[in-house]
Amino acid sequence: MLSALGWGMAALGTIASPGMLVLSRFVGDALSLVVSGDPAGLGALIGLAAIILMLTIGRIAGVCGIALNAVTASDAAGRSWRLAFLLGLPLGALLVSALGLKDWSSITFPATTPMTVIAGFIVGVGSIAGSGCTSGHGICGLARFSMRSVVATVTFMATGAATVFIIRHMV
Repeated sequence: MLSALGWGMAALGTIASPGMLVLSRFVGDALSLVVSGDPAGLGALIGLAAIILMLTIGRIAGVCGIALNAVTASDAAGRSWRLAFLLGLPLGALLVSALGLKDWSSITFPATTPMTVIAGFIVGVGSIAGSGCTSGHGICGLARFSMRSVVATVTFMATGAATVFIIRHMV
C-alpha cells in the first residue's frame, strides 16, 4: 500500500517538476522501508529531515545544539523552531505507536535513572567540548565533507566501541 502511495506521490511530482519527482519517490520508498522496520528507511527519513531543516531555515540538525539553544536563545523565533523540533521527537514515537507500526513494550532499558542522568550529562559536556553531537557531526557534518566532523565521528565510534568492550569484558 505504501509503495502505491510512493508511486502516487511520484506521479504528482511529475506534474510539479523533475526535482519533485525524485523527492516524492524518495519519500515514498523511505516510508515503505520504515513500515517494514528497515533501518535504511529510518536513516533516509533522518537524512531528509536534516536536508529540509538546512534548506528551509539554513540550520544544521544537531540535536544537542538545538536543545541547548532552545533553553538559552534570546530571540523568540530561534526558540520556537527549536522547541517545535524537540517536541516532534517524542511525538513521532507516539505517532508510530498509535498507528500500530511499532510495539515498544519488548524494549528493555537496564540502566538506572541516576546512571541515565549521569550519562546524559556526560554526553552534554562532550557535545559542548566537541562543538557538536553525533547528529550534528555524524549526519550533517559528514554530508558536508567536514574534516572536523570526520574526526569527531571516528572519535564517537571508537569511544563507543571501547566502552562496550570494557563494560562487557572487563567490568
